[in-house]
Amino acid sequence: MAAAGRARLADYHGVGRKPVDGVVVVGMLAIRSGAAFDGVGPALVERPLVLVDEGRIAEVRAGGVPPPGAEVIDLGGATLLPGLIDAHVHLVFDGSADPVGAIERLSDEELLDRMRTAARTCLAAGITTVRDLGDRAYLAVRLRDELVAEPAAGPEILAAGPPVTTSQGHCWFLGGAADGVDGVRAAVRARAERGVDVIKVMATGGEMTPGTRSHEVQYGPDELRAAVEEAHRHGLPVAVHAHGVAGIENAVAAGVDTIEHCSFMTVDGVDSRPDLIAAIARAGIVVSTTLGVVPGFAPPPRISARLDGFLANVRQMRDAGVTVVCGSDAGIGPPKPHDVLPYGAAMLVECGFPPVAALRAVTSSAAWACRVGERKGRLAPGFDADLLAVDGDPLADITALRAVTAVFRAGSRVR
Repeated sequence: MAAAGRARLADYHGVGRKPVDGVVVVGMLAIRSGAAFDGVGPALVERPLVLVDEGRIAEVRAGGVPPPGAEVIDLGGATLLPGLIDAHVHLVFDGSADPVGAIERLSDEELLDRMRTAARTCLAAGITTVRDLGDRAYLAVRLRDELVAEPAAGPEILAAGPPVTTSQGHCWFLGGAADGVDGVRAAVRARAERGVDVIKVMATGGEMTPGTRSHEVQYGPDELRAAVEEAHRHGLPVAVHAHGVAGIENAVAAGVDTIEHCSFMTVDGVDSRPDLIAAIARAGIVVSTTLGVVPGFAPPPRISARLDGFLANVRQMRDAGVTVVCGSDAGIGPPKPHDVLPYGAAMLVECGFPPVAALRAVTSSAAWACRVGERKGRLAPGFDADLLAVDGDPLADITALRAVTAVFRAGSRVR
């Protein structure tokens, strides 16, 4: 994260004080639960006691007595785990049948108010960090800064601002059009100056923008390389939307940090490219695969016909050693409300991921992919006290992620 981002986070993170047995510690929170997943695994910790001080985890004990003066919250037999991290959301989209039309009808202030509601929906589901990969008018940046002052009102937001796209390219209506190497460099600089946390670039077309096609290239390797060079010069990672095979090849050649979707789409299906998957693994590029649909909604026919191919490639990426995290793309339509991420974790298990790997994909691995792994995604001293408690054992049954019993954000209980 850029230095400005770290400074903002310091506004509400105090320095944790390690508790000393027998000393009265005023303001400390002690959370008991039946078990805990620490973000790494492979097994649950039995009867943990998590001590929280000034918004951060001060200590994780295997049982024991809380320090005198600590406020004790007993969650009974629930399983405690790090708050979930959604690596790809759009708070500006409302999850309706016509999210683009809804944006066009609303003012910036109306959109921002709706984004606040979407943020609360995320948080209520235990999604305590989101990477927002495309808004209008830097509204996610504004909301991010609001939530620094009031973290209990929503998840921590890692904001990209308007995605960098070609004129009339995918999501051009969000206001991020830039053409050519010089245009892309200028667009990245402009976002850095506005204080974004990540640069989002549309390397291929997309499904929700008429006139573009997901399998077709928008930016070539020169433009993508310019985006990466300029972003890295400002200390920012680059997340590239790439569905088509050629777009994925260009993203790998440019040295991007994450590939979003990475669906290997072709004009009439899905390609199988073990060589390209091996190249992604060698380069250490993280794939933020798009998973998660609430029950009762069938994918559009064009997507449904490709679903088996998509999932087969996700399994190939796992087997090849690619770091795969889960990004829901929440907000883009009715199957994708802003609390859909737990269904994405379940789809990873259906793809053959062990439950512990699926949990990492929405906690510790996702945190590293989003450049916040030093303070998010684990139950460990010094990490943010963004916590989720669920009824059941998610290592045995990943659907337990949907049985939320408590949510904590920066040490404050919000559910």
